[in-house]
Amino acid sequence: MSGLAGVIAGESAICTCGLGNGLNYRGYDIADLALKCEFEEVAYLLLNGELPNKSQLEGFRKDIIAGRELPQNVKDVLKAIPATSHPMDVMKTATSALGCCEPEADDFSDQEEKIKRLLGAFPSFLVYWHHWHKNGKEIELASDETNIAGYILERLKEKTPEAVEVKAMNAMLTLYAEHEFNASTFANRITASTLSDIYSCMTTGIGTLKGHLHGGANEVAIKFVLQFDNVEHALKEVDAIFARKEKIMGFGHRVYRNLDPRSPIGFELARELKELPTSDPKLFDIAKAVRDKVRDDKGLPDNIDFFGGLIYHYMQIERLYYTPLFIMSRAAGWAAHAFEQRANNRIIRPGSEYTGPAPRDFVPMEKR
Repeated sequence: MSGLAGVIAGESAICTCGLGNGLNYRGYDIADLALKCEFEEVAYLLLNGELPNKSQLEGFRKDIIAGRELPQNVKDVLKAIPATSHPMDVMKTATSALGCCEPEADDFSDQEEKIKRLLGAFPSFLVYWHHWHKNGKEIELASDETNIAGYILERLKEKTPEAVEVKAMNAMLTLYAEHEFNASTFANRITASTLSDIYSCMTTGIGTLKGHLHGGANEVAIKFVLQFDNVEHALKEVDAIFARKEKIMGFGHRVYRNLDPRSPIGFELARELKELPTSDPKLFDIAKAVRDKVRDDKGLPDNIDFFGGLIYHYMQIERLYYTPLFIMSRAAGWAAHAFEQRANNRIIRPGSEYTGPAPRDFVPMEKR
């Protein structure tokens, strides 16, 4: 039972992964969703069970766009958070602050409105804090960008993103949106099972995602790739790592033994992004060579985090922002699970196997 591996902890109709048919959201294959849908369509699917029609998508997107503006109190909180803070703590604190300003109804009757508000607000939390502390200015949160992927890129960098960047960001949001009972989702469901509010569910997920064994693997993966001058240098170091019996982040997966179905998509996105004038194509060649060597020598396939870090690097996104982007994506999955938990709730309270001392007599202070 180490780490609850192999333990069935509940039922869900949201996602399947590692069951022989890849990764599916509500029955749809991840490749179709990542390459043929906007992230807003996927978020709607996760939350409502079906893909939206045109009018449903327009209404859903309109509500998310309206959620981008932040109350002045939340802006003041973001200004007060030190520039040295970890961006994940920024996201967690801003989420709590918004929950104080706009609490969810006690009967959860507005839960769908609250998650649309949060899907709009999450990118704004990071963008506003970034520009205030890094560039010394209060940025306008309004934008002509209608989709979340374009909004993140345009407001963060304050320039119109390339179409290939929007495509890649949109796909990455979809690829990270949901993954069954992973650590942050299960923690989120535990919070939901206590009948706590949606903001508490989100902050639970954020706090869990911040851990190095959950979010952040793509940060480490790109740091690894960036240290090499060329392919030969990289392969020599991989041999040295094998000799030391150390691990390389971005390979293997607890669920996927043969192939992470998200990885081929990430690979192709990185291949496209390497053609940008600002990109260094050599990094793609290094990453590909490392991927092939680890697979051939150790039988370990890469997971989405290996090329995911390179994708964000090619889009010139700060490394510490990779996991906050994960929040903007996974929030749709967290909320879908919170809603599902609420709909048929029983508080999650597992038992444990006691390994402490046997019953014993109390020893008074004077005899200890």
